[in-house]
Amino acid sequence: MATNENLPPNVIKQLAKELKSLDESPPEGIKVGVNDDDFSIIYADIEGPAGTPYENGVFRMKLLLSHDFPHSPPKGYFLTKIFHPNIANNGEICVNTLKKDWNPSLGLRHVLIVVRCLLIEPFPESALNEQAGKMLLENYDEYARHARLYTGIHAKPKPKFKTGAICESTTALNVDQSNTSVLNVDQKNAAASAALSMPPPVASSGAAPKGGNSQDQAATTVPTSETSVSGAVSTATTGITQKKEWPTKVLGEKKKMDARKKSLKRL
Repeated sequence: MATNENLPPNVIKQLAKELKSLDESPPEGIKVGVNDDDFSIIYADIEGPAGTPYENGVFRMKLLLSHDFPHSPPKGYFLTKIFHPNIANNGEICVNTLKKDWNPSLGLRHVLIVVRCLLIEPFPESALNEQAGKMLLENYDEYARHARLYTGIHAKPKPKFKTGAICESTTALNVDQSNTSVLNVDQKNAAASAALSMPPPVASSGAAPKGGNSQDQAATTVPTSETSVSGAVSTATTGITQKKEWPTKVLGEKKKMDARKKSLKRL
């Protein structure tokens, strides 16, 4: 499923509409696909125009959308090796639409159509592939032979993009954005509700209120435990005092008995 980590939500929304339009009514000779892991990478398969050295070839390319798209143009690259004056050896595309002539109002459809037209009418004056540019100006037949050779070797038909993949991705993306918005609202409501339902502080000498948390209840039970301990200590102390008093009484009784015996003997 596509993500929106690299693009603002408003751009993603507009992009989803345009990709859906491209999927439902593609331009002639162009089929678009998306990267399910990154919505900012757009793939396209371009059929070589008839009557050109690229005829019968299928060329895969990609457009990379920056975070500030559409204020800055996408970068275009051919993934299929091609012999063309305006396409560098690393696949970079040189066309004014993606450079000085870029306008934020231009959509992906316009960009893809311009790239396909580049296969019909190259511009050797601004060549990235100097060999192809020079050959095109000096000897078109030799240039066409090289271009057809590259096309026959590299531009073989590619596995087709999954039918309806763009619609599925854009639909899932919209659902994800809706779920994220709902989740954020639910989290805010839960936080506000929790703040309103929090009980007031419990007095140290009072009993725990109903519905109070376990910490409050634990705090109120501490004095009871202390009272129990104090009572036990008090009882033990009383017992010790009684034990100390008992031998004293016995000794007193014994002294009295001895005194009486002595008195009887004298008599």
